[in-house]
Amino acid sequence: MEKRFDLIVFDWDGTLMDSAAAIVHAVQQAARDLDLAPPTDERARHIIGLGLLDALEYAMPGLARDRYEAMVERYRYHYLARDHELVLFPGARELVVSLAEQGYMLAVATGKTRVGLDRAWAHSGIGPIFHDSRCADECHSKPHPQMLLELMDAFGVVPERTLMIGDTTHDLNMANSAGTQGLGVSYGAHPRSELVATASAGCVDSVAELSVWLNA
Repeated sequence: MEKRFDLIVFDWDGTLMDSAAAIVHAVQQAARDLDLAPPTDERARHIIGLGLLDALEYAMPGLARDRYEAMVERYRYHYLARDHELVLFPGARELVVSLAEQGYMLAVATGKTRVGLDRAWAHSGIGPIFHDSRCADECHSKPHPQMLLELMDAFGVVPERTLMIGDTTHDLNMANSAGTQGLGVSYGAHPRSELVATASAGCVDSVAELSVWLNA
């Protein structure tokens, strides 16, 4: 079977790792620590995939600049208290291994910092399977296309042969801006209706469906 893509780029949180609830909890608890009204679940889920400062600007509009450092510190405290408990979605490891065995070039584009992704890779054990990655402290935050543009350049792959897979509109808008195909997964952070309206390649509802789609 001829492959439709040469390079497959995954988002991490909410796409491969089941971490959306932990991120929402950490943001809300950080706000409470500073005696601020926490963002709603919907607003907190919307920030997943963004770089941390962009995320906090959206989650806590009107937060004074001199309180950002404290908000970031409390967010990291609450997230790191739970991140060792986070696991990959069922079937995600097997999917990534299968794609690597089929000869795809695999990468991650994430709103995490490099330190955060390295820690998640070490904990999950699948880091060595990926050939490259880009993080929010190395590039512009999503939906800016820099992460995808750099990855395509590194692999020498054209946009038409590149697929971005993610659970947020930030991922899919990044794909649209970079000229690549974008496939949404609805089991993560953003509502399915928003993903369907943004994704150029469609939307799937489980890792099992994602595997079928990729192997069709």
